[in-house]
Amino acid sequence: MNRYFLEVAYHGGRYAGSQVQHNALTIQAELEKALEVYFRGAVPLTGSSRTDAGVHASQNYYHFELENPINPKAIYNLNAILPADVAIRQIVPVAETAHCRFDAIAREYEYFIYKVKDPFLVDRAWFYPYTLDWEGLHAAAAVLKEYTDFTSFAKRNSQVYTFNCNILYSEWKVQPQGAVYRVKANRFLRGMVRGLVGTMLQVGRGKITLQQFREIIEAKDCTRADFAVPGHGLFLQKVVYPDTYFLNTQNVKIG
Repeated sequence: MNRYFLEVAYHGGRYAGSQVQHNALTIQAELEKALEVYFRGAVPLTGSSRTDAGVHASQNYYHFELENPINPKAIYNLNAILPADVAIRQIVPVAETAHCRFDAIAREYEYFIYKVKDPFLVDRAWFYPYTLDWEGLHAAAAVLKEYTDFTSFAKRNSQVYTFNCNILYSEWKVQPQGAVYRVKANRFLRGMVRGLVGTMLQVGRGKITLQQFREIIEAKDCTRADFAVPGHGLFLQKVVYPDTYFLNTQNVKIG
């Protein structure tokens, strides 16, 4: 069998998330449906990173197996089958032991907010027209790198073996229309980025102090964090693999 990585991008607005769910429209379901039409048989996918309802991805990966090599025209034809809000970027042949989820060493997310009403951002950022203490937000983002246990920022019923995450960078960047929160870590918990954003914005609005933010982290209690942040401002920007991971593979480029 030949194993392939499928690199995809999508606008998550219409979807209940990336992973297949019973009686729900998902990214994986749309991809598997297109693959089944093109290859005339079921092609199960394994995903690298789960995204929640409404969340977008500039880059996400799935892997799958086929008996026969793939025609370079497959990407063009598959994109013609897929809806307009889902796109295949490339298909990469990999070793038969490669795993898009377990071999990833980091993920990068960005969350966008904007302060002035803009119809062109309404589905890609959170309208947040409040005065913010940027110094407090920068400090809160920096504090996160001092911790590894993020139990407080995992939604209830997160079935994981550990709540430890190694945050590689965490920062707010002020932009003309608002701001973006950028974070990279070796792994993320369910709802973690939205919980971080929502709770840090409480610091930015002066509703909690930086010390109280620390106490929320140290409490290891998800009821203390603010998860009331809409999914449409969140982007999975990149799934990171080791530097040499894709060497000596032949990419099937977009035809």
